[in-house]
Amino acid sequence: MLGAARRGGQPKRYRMKHIARKRFGQHFLADRSMIEAIVAAIAPKPGQRMVEIGPGLAALTQPLVERLGQLTVIELDRDLAARLRAHPQLCVIEADVLKVDFAELAHSLTSSSLGAPKLRVVGNLPYNISTPILFHLLDFVDVIEDQHFMLQKEVIDRMVARPATAAYGRLSVMLQWRYAMENVLFVPPASFEPPPRVDSAVVRMVPRDHPAGVDVQLLSELVQVAFSQRRKLLRHTLGKWLQENAYAGAFDVQRRAEEVPVAEYLALAEQIKSAQ
Repeated sequence: MLGAARRGGQPKRYRMKHIARKRFGQHFLADRSMIEAIVAAIAPKPGQRMVEIGPGLAALTQPLVERLGQLTVIELDRDLAARLRAHPQLCVIEADVLKVDFAELAHSLTSSSLGAPKLRVVGNLPYNISTPILFHLLDFVDVIEDQHFMLQKEVIDRMVARPATAAYGRLSVMLQWRYAMENVLFVPPASFEPPPRVDSAVVRMVPRDHPAGVDVQLLSELVQVAFSQRRKLLRHTLGKWLQENAYAGAFDVQRRAEEVPVAEYLALAEQIKSAQ
């Protein structure tokens, strides 16, 4: 069975031919040494409650479940989901990850309400919906211990970017507010089948213990306005928005959006909320 597969490869009857579906953004990890490096970065331990998004052909799934004992996977492709159900150590959720309630999932995987461990979330995220998935998971960060995702390298560069750099933007601010993040591994196109046209990387995301208590929708709107015309000074975008929202405080709008640190955006959002 699939669960008996080891580092040497899967048993012959599970070597299914599966054509990657473009509409799902499927690129299957195939490089064995890269798989081992990613698993080492994740460092799964027996008994941990882990959820894998988009397991695909189980390249990461098998070495993970060998170390964990049990693993929950979320797979949208019905053919792949059916294949994964043959594995006795997998709990397969056939669904669009953007519709999965991770708080409910965490509760369902907990046998006791006292001191319940949080979820560890991993996955090779589809390039076409990686950003929506990241924002979806923001809603459930309180039940998550950490996240390890393989993404387009360009996306990870934006996630971890520092102020005053070209990659720094809305994604940087919204995620750095809630997570400490690290680009841990570069993954070349040749590691996939079929090879994507872009470089990939693996990011580690650890929720911050004491994040600023801001209104998420307000912060999102504020940052979106700020970066809507990033080449212009903020007085042309955020400055007008602040006036429309009757903001009477002091905020330097003679800068570009990329020059404002995350902490200043958070402080501004808190000030606006408290004045409402």
